[in-house]
Amino acid sequence: MAEVEPHEGEQDLEKKIEETRQRFNNELLQDSTEKYDPRDVERLQTDDSLVEGYLTWRIYNVDDALKMIDESLHWRKEYGVNDINESTIPRWMFETGAVYLHGYDKEGNKLFWFKVKLHVKDSKTVIDKKKYVAFWLERYAKKEPGMPLTVVFDMTDSGLSNVDMEFVKYIINCFKVYYPKFLSKMIIVDMPWILNAAWKIVKSWLGPEAISKLRFASKSEVQTYIGPEYLPPHMGGTDSFKYSYPPLPDDDFQTPICDNGPIVSDDDRESKEGDLDVKDALESSFTSDVVVKPKKVMVLIFVNIELLPIASVKVTCNVIGSRHIQSSCITDGPLKLKLSSLCQPHKELKDC
Repeated sequence: MAEVEPHEGEQDLEKKIEETRQRFNNELLQDSTEKYDPRDVERLQTDDSLVEGYLTWRIYNVDDALKMIDESLHWRKEYGVNDINESTIPRWMFETGAVYLHGYDKEGNKLFWFKVKLHVKDSKTVIDKKKYVAFWLERYAKKEPGMPLTVVFDMTDSGLSNVDMEFVKYIINCFKVYYPKFLSKMIIVDMPWILNAAWKIVKSWLGPEAISKLRFASKSEVQTYIGPEYLPPHMGGTDSFKYSYPPLPDDDFQTPICDNGPIVSDDDRESKEGDLDVKDALESSFTSDVVVKPKKVMVLIFVNIELLPIASVKVTCNVIGSRHIQSSCITDGPLKLKLSSLCQPHKELKDC
């Protein structure tokens, strides 16, 4: 008898999947052909695991699953999810590091980080921010189909100015409606007491299936779920990871970006590394009095010096390689600039 039950369960699931598809075609698709992206409709018709995800999340209730499918596919069409890529999202969103994938929890689920203190509510950018979250989720869903995520809200140093209830509700809907069976758990780390009332409202949006996945943790308690090797130092961890954009060549965690961006050849990677070395040298001299050992790279450097009032000097340095980096500074003190002859292997650039 024990050998028959799984087979019967599989047959029942197949019937549920077929019923869901038939009712979708008859009840939703015929009158709403413009409401959905044809690519999503085709996937729904051919991918059993996708339909199963909706059914499982709605406890195999076909009526509820159909409502979820309708809302999900409509959202995908409205936001153009299938066509979102790096060129359709403002570059500054990638550069802030407010949202990124990095590390794993103790159960082996990928971590999806939200650094709340870097988010400021702004009605002018909310649509782009929503598309940005969709970008990450869609790339990961295609790269790791069927693999859930653990969402980490890092509330360190956040306050009321960082709370955007509409945006939080959208993130919840991503896992509650748009990406079924995608959420392993949601960890809220180091939440300030002043935000307790706001999160009580958030919990009311989750529904019972998502509330069971919600975890509130202090900086010390978060190690119950995530090992120190994937926690930043301010959470008591040992992870020295620093988000960067474009991602470094060996940054496997940010590979979803590479999937949807331009193809990078080995030569381009080497050029990117050289560009980053020069950029690091320039930025270090802007922000520190410590003498930094010059980086050695093969580049072309053109320097434009412009005299300004009050005895200040403006220097603009254009570093020409496979990519362009432009940096400038104004100094009222002595300017030290040492350049070896043009296009030689060793370049030294100090104080600017």
